[in-house]
Amino acid sequence: MGALSFFGKKSKPLIGLDVSSTSVKLLEFSQQGSSYRVENYAVRPLPPNSVVEKNINDVEAVAQIIKAVVHSSRTRVKDVAVAVAGSSVITKLIEMPIDLNEDAMETQISLEADQYIPYPLEEVALDFDILGPSEKNPERVEVLLAACRRENVDVRSTILELAGLNAKVVDVEAYTMERAFSLVEDQLEDQDEQVVAIVDIGATMTTLSVLVAGKTIYTREQLFGGKQLTEEIQRRYGLSAEEAGLAKKQGGLPDDYEPEVLEPFKDAVVQQVTRSLQFFFSSSQYNDVDHLVLAGGVASLAGLAPLIEEKLGTPATVANPFANMSVSSRVNATSLANDAPSLMIATGLALRGFL
Repeated sequence: MGALSFFGKKSKPLIGLDVSSTSVKLLEFSQQGSSYRVENYAVRPLPPNSVVEKNINDVEAVAQIIKAVVHSSRTRVKDVAVAVAGSSVITKLIEMPIDLNEDAMETQISLEADQYIPYPLEEVALDFDILGPSEKNPERVEVLLAACRRENVDVRSTILELAGLNAKVVDVEAYTMERAFSLVEDQLEDQDEQVVAIVDIGATMTTLSVLVAGKTIYTREQLFGGKQLTEEIQRRYGLSAEEAGLAKKQGGLPDDYEPEVLEPFKDAVVQQVTRSLQFFFSSSQYNDVDHLVLAGGVASLAGLAPLIEEKLGTPATVANPFANMSVSSRVNATSLANDAPSLMIATGLALRGFL
């Protein structure tokens, strides 16, 4: 269990490093009282196909980009928190005697884990978190058990080692999103007991996380993302992938781009959000959410949040975890603000140094 730390508490700064399908994003915070400050931040694109659907295919290429992003950020911190995709992790809520200390609990979980995990235990990294007393039995505690195939953890440790860094925490993306949401929550109205859906629309993957009273109760990934808009720009205007990506961000495309390319893509995003929510409603006791929070690079598209709000009839907010943070003079505040929706996972990872 020592090789994985989904839940362990840390007390010194960590770099939050989000390795997505298209880029590496780095964040480092400091803490003053109850407030955080962005000390370092950098983003670098990854070579095509070096990471596919959250799986790292080209270890050397990813390690080189991590080196570059660390260098450009000018951080001196070497300890890192990274994440694995929620789809690669099995979680199980179990109950254990309240009088066991953590060492005894770890021993017992190790002995009994094969009851809960459908893989050979030598292939699995395990961790657990004590949630609190059981509502059903005051002599027992609820324990959240998390397990991930060791190869997913090992490959992340390897790329960090190659980049001259130390993997201190391997987290789960869903928990990093929950942690980052704590910085966004006070921007929403009527926060108590709200059902909030965070829709993280990245380059190739859309992840829905539903939180009730700030705790994750549901996550689901599906293949859909901003890459589809980039590919349509490439096809229609004869551009390379790099040119299309820049044009998408910086503008300068022909007049027919908005009505014929961008608006249909936004409609497709609305359909994906609707479909994700329908999956949630059909598998839970809920038939509505109080608020939508849009994250990921696609969330930055102008007019997307109002469109989703109009079509779904649910208040929608673009995620900005830095709204109440101060920013170091080393950090490009404009770039940070532009990238804010896509930095939720990196934010949740960087917070691990303090929680």
